[in-house]
This record gives sequence, structure tokens and C-alpha cells, in this order.
Amino acid sequence: DIGSNSIRLVVYQGRSRVPTTMFNEKVMAGLGRGLAANGKLSDASMDVAVAGLRRFAALTGAMGIARVRTVATAAVREAKNGSAFIARVAAECGLAIETIDGEAEARGAALGLVSGIPDADGVVGDLGGGSLELIRVSGGEMGSRISLPIGALRLDAVRKRDRRALGPFIAKALDTIDWAGEGRGKPFYMVGGSWRALAQIHIWMTGHPLPIVHQYEMPASAPAKLFRSLAHTDLATLKAVPHLSTSRLPSLPGAAMLLAAVVKKLGASSVIASGFGLREGLLYADLPDAVRGLDPLISAARSEGVRQGRFAEHGDMLFEWMDPLFSDEPPADRRLRLAACLLSDIAWRAHPDFRPERGVDVALHGNWVAVTAAERAALACALHFCFGGDPNAPVMATLMLLAPPSLLARARIWGLALRLGQRLTGGTPVGLAASRLERDGQTLILRLGHTHADLAGGDAVL
Repeated sequence: DIGSNSIRLVVYQGRSRVPTTMFNEKVMAGLGRGLAANGKLSDASMDVAVAGLRRFAALTGAMGIARVRTVATAAVREAKNGSAFIARVAAECGLAIETIDGEAEARGAALGLVSGIPDADGVVGDLGGGSLELIRVSGGEMGSRISLPIGALRLDAVRKRDRRALGPFIAKALDTIDWAGEGRGKPFYMVGGSWRALAQIHIWMTGHPLPIVHQYEMPASAPAKLFRSLAHTDLATLKAVPHLSTSRLPSLPGAAMLLAAVVKKLGASSVIASGFGLREGLLYADLPDAVRGLDPLISAARSEGVRQGRFAEHGDMLFEWMDPLFSDEPPADRRLRLAACLLSDIAWRAHPDFRPERGVDVALHGNWVAVTAAERAALACALHFCFGGDPNAPVMATLMLLAPPSLLARARIWGLALRLGQRLTGGTPVGLAASRLERDGQTLILRLGHTHADLAGGDAVL
């Protein structure tokens, strides 16, 4: 992915709904820095880019990658010497660059957002080094869109020339959006490294207990406050923010001012960060329709359960086994309960004393998408109790900061039901098929077939 600021190699395993990332590395080439001055890619930035791409080509060869796609966006697309750079990369790196136009870039960003947050309904903003793409999304479809020449590098260049000129520069570009009212009262979904960095800073400043950027939500007032904070925060302080790329620090004030202006222009209700963007959108567009239609959380949880569990059908059978207890369950809770069931065997290889911790870690910090922080906490709570966790364990205080008590209470019941099913049957399909749960008011009834009555143990009443 050859952007205006960074060049990144990402290696994915297979063409699944949420493909596993096998390798991820970036080079900060800054190809777009020279465009504002003379409309050309500088020799120095091209040298850095070519050296990085030579390494990436060598790595893909060593890994035996079956398919390599090399995509360039605004900087190469707009540079007067872009074609010369493409020819040089082909000659020195053996890579055929595909330069995508603003329309394709916007579509890729929108599809990337939808692949990670399928029910997104608002406006997506993808901030690159050279441009900003704004796209209306709803129901998995793309609507109004516009590409604006106000990327992070261009904002930084304007700010360095004259700080007072940055506000009018942004306002002039945003005034060209004739459909801004479509975003009023809806979330603004931000994509791009500079905006993700702002989310990391906000997580750090507010002490949010789950440092995961994807689907992190900020109030609409946060970008303006971030801009004011950055104006009075030195770089040494910001270097303490976990996982924050120091190479992005110079562009953050401009990115924050732009974000605040966009949110105000659209009248957005809140700001939601997306870890998925153009790359994921290109992958998503390439998937068969049947795969694209899968729920990404359930698909990923199923794959993880198969990889780490003992019985392939175990999670689905547990879900159906406990279903009679939750007949009035809303769809969102039902979806989370299924994910918990699919992950309910992932800690069996861990030391018995640390299985609850293993379950919580996978649920809270797993590479899941289409799941909020509160929903991660619910999954963690369910797995904590599934693996015999203590109700007074310190981790419960963290979970209570992330999710409402009512959701955690339901998740605890899911976990205890999972534990009952696991302990009664050993997690075996035969045992689950030979037993069933029933609910009679406040009474829970367990029934076993006569041929499997011994599963109950000696003290059970059948």
C-alpha cells in the first residue's frame, strides 16, 4: 500500500471473512511531501520508497506469497513524475504498481469500514497523506462521496508556512461538500493513521481501560478538545502514549483541526475510529458474495474455536443446548452468546489455574471486529465464569468500567451455563445430544436420555 505518507506491506493468510494478518511492516517515505512545493515526488523520498519496496519484494518472495498486489494512491496519482516512479519500481523491485483513482480509493475505504463495522450508518472519512475521502455509508452501501486535496502532509505544510492559514484552508475545502446534511446526527467514522493516532491519544488522556482503537468511540466534542490539548503538549509527553508512531507526531495538530472541522460541518453525533480501511476494503471487494455476507465476529470466533478447541461442532451444539434458557433474548445478545459459545473451549490447553485469565485475555484483546468495548467485556465475563473464574477477581472491576451491570449479569449466566454443559458432557457432541435443559418458571430442569444417565453422577435426580 503506497500512500502519500507511509508505504506498508501486509501479508494475509487466505481469503476468509476476517483474514489473519501474518506480517505487517511500514516505511515512512513521505512521498507526498514534495507535491505542495513543485508537484513532484522528491528524489530523497523516492529513494526511501524504493529501498523499502525492494525489501518488501524480497520478503514476499521468501514467504512464498501466492498473490502480490501493489496499490498506490494520491501522491503517485497526482505527481508529475509519478509514471517515472512507477517505472523505477518495476525495474528495481519487480513490482507492478496499480494506481487507483479517488473514486476507487473512496470505495475501498468505505468497503473497509463496512467489512469491520457492518452496521455502520454515517459518514466515513479516510485521511491519507495527500487527500481526504468522505463517503456516506448505510446498510452496507456507499452513497454520496467526495475527495478533497487536504491530506495530513498538506495540512502540515500549510501549518508550517502560516498557522493562521490552516483554518481557512480547511474551511474552503469543506465548503465544497454539498451533501454535508446527510451526516447530521449520525456517527463520523474516521479511517487513516493520523486519525487513529488521535484515538490512541484520547484513550491515553481519558484513561480508558481498553486500549483498542477499532470501534473506539469519542464524543463529538473530543476532536476540538484534542486540538487544544495538542497545542499545549510537547512531543516528549506524547512519546509516552503506548503504540503511538512518533513519525506521525508532526501531522497530528493539523489532523486534529481537520477532524474537529469535519465533525462540526457534518453535525456528527460522535466519532468512531476504524482499524479497517483501504487495504481491508480491497480484500473485502475480492471475496465471494457468500463470504462477504458472513458476520465477521462470528466467523472469526468460529475459526478461533476450531483452531484451539477439542471438538469442531462443540460451540454450536452448546449454543443450541442452552437455547431454551434464553427464548426471549434480543438478537444482539443472542449474537454475543453464540460468540461466547464458539470460544468456550479456547483455554483448555492452559494451566487450570489460569484458564479464566486466558479466556478474558482472548475476549478482551483478540483481533475481533464488529464488536464494541462493552461487548468485548461481556464476552470476557462469560468466558471468565465458563472457566471457573472468581466473582471477586480484580478483572471484574475492569469489566464493570466497560459494560453496564445488566449486560455483565447476562454474560455471567451464559458463562455458568457453558460451564454446566462443559462439565456435564466433557464438551463431547454425544453428551450434548443426549441431554437437554428446560426452564419451568424459576426452575431449571436437566434431562438425560437413559442410555447416558451415568453422565449425571451418583447424586443426581433424573
